[in-house]
Amino acid sequence: MDKIYLIMPERIGQINPDVYGVFSEHIGGVIYDGIWVGEDSEVENVHGFRKFIIDKLREAEVPLIRWPGGNFAETYDWRDGIGDRSKRPTRINWWNYCDGSYEPNIVGTDEFLDFCALCGAKPYLAANLTSTTPLDIRDWIDYVNSPEGTTTMAKLRAENGHPAPYNVRLWGVGNENWVAGGNMTPQFYTNEYRRYATVMENSSKGLELIACGANVDDYNWTKGLCEGIYEHGAPMHGMAVHYYCGSAGDTIGFSTDEWNQLIKQALRMQELIDRHWSVVKAYGMESKAKLCIDEWGCWHQDKSGLATKDHLFEQQSTIRDAVVSALTLNIFNNNCEKIRLASVAQLVNNLHTLFLSLGKDCITTPTYHVFNMFKSHMAGEAFRVIGPDDISASASVKDGEVTLTIANLSPERDYELELDPVGFKVGRNAKISLLGDGDIHAHNTFANPDNVVVKNNNCENFDRTISLIHGGIAAVKFSVN
Repeated sequence: MDKIYLIMPERIGQINPDVYGVFSEHIGGVIYDGIWVGEDSEVENVHGFRKFIIDKLREAEVPLIRWPGGNFAETYDWRDGIGDRSKRPTRINWWNYCDGSYEPNIVGTDEFLDFCALCGAKPYLAANLTSTTPLDIRDWIDYVNSPEGTTTMAKLRAENGHPAPYNVRLWGVGNENWVAGGNMTPQFYTNEYRRYATVMENSSKGLELIACGANVDDYNWTKGLCEGIYEHGAPMHGMAVHYYCGSAGDTIGFSTDEWNQLIKQALRMQELIDRHWSVVKAYGMESKAKLCIDEWGCWHQDKSGLATKDHLFEQQSTIRDAVVSALTLNIFNNNCEKIRLASVAQLVNNLHTLFLSLGKDCITTPTYHVFNMFKSHMAGEAFRVIGPDDISASASVKDGEVTLTIANLSPERDYELELDPVGFKVGRNAKISLLGDGDIHAHNTFANPDNVVVKNNNCENFDRTISLIHGGIAAVKFSVN
């Protein structure tokens, strides 16, 4: 029997709930036919948004939703998405060159912020640094945050049905500016960031401004950004880093070698966190440049197993994707002192998705279940965990209760695991949630939406052992004695 050592005296830090965020871009079927169906739809909805998704996001206590992009944000004019929907302009969607799509602006600022409120999540807005001015973004902040009746923008917001301010605090200042967001150098971007951030900070109190960080392992970008802010100063509260672990074989019909290849790619997240953080520390920027991994997940190149091919970049989600989710969230937990927030890409009908929908149908994916299983970590204090090489694990304590999450990274080997606590005693009562039955290709479909579900067990005499099948995921909660 293999052991997992739970070393509670070695505390890491508090896990920011915002690490469990999601991303919702105006791309493919994420917004339209995804979260939005319209008030007159036969699909059960609240204010035009799918009730199924709202209910499930509330159940998983998803704390943060990023919007409107992504690359979409870098040509988005927020004014297009306010006021009478019948009079809103139709624009070329950024992704038009991929799928010929146009943006009807049915879902704009007020609608999205309403969606966040319905889901119980805070908004994280991405400001267009490429094709609008700092004044345009200042006006957007004015529109969403100025006190009732104080400014022309606040009065316009009231005319559009929301007199009270939204008090949006999280703002991304540009997106992927190293490529689609203007194809900038780190030095050019840093100068632009300083200009935008200075105006944005002046617009509303208490904003958190997140700078565009690097793509994957572009440590030169991180160095250029940190150096520019260190030398010249600017308000900055985090640095976005993007990493898609790519694909390995068919979305569903992958081999065990391809399973292992994808897991290896996903595990690289730890290296990226370590190396970017080492640059941040070299400039003494720990308080300004906490990592914001606001795009992450698998980006498969195949769309097999789907009911529709109409949603750009949509992909099926199997137990393999769920294991990638689990090990990634475990990495975030184990590095919580370095990470301000994260958002998986994306919410529905796209890449590493939590939901798939088509018309009246909507289902959860195995990845959704991971988020729901791991939610007890939020706001917990992480402590050190040591286990076998093929086991990904993280642990936290909150209100006298430990949450331990485990993923079996092997596609073939089952594990019998014994918990070995250091510095505390494990209580006799435990709740054990398990995902996976040994079918590493298992996934949910519209015809079989509950093929992959969580199995919950309440143990009144917990013996500190856990059986974890190959490709399986477990969440264990128990009291501390």
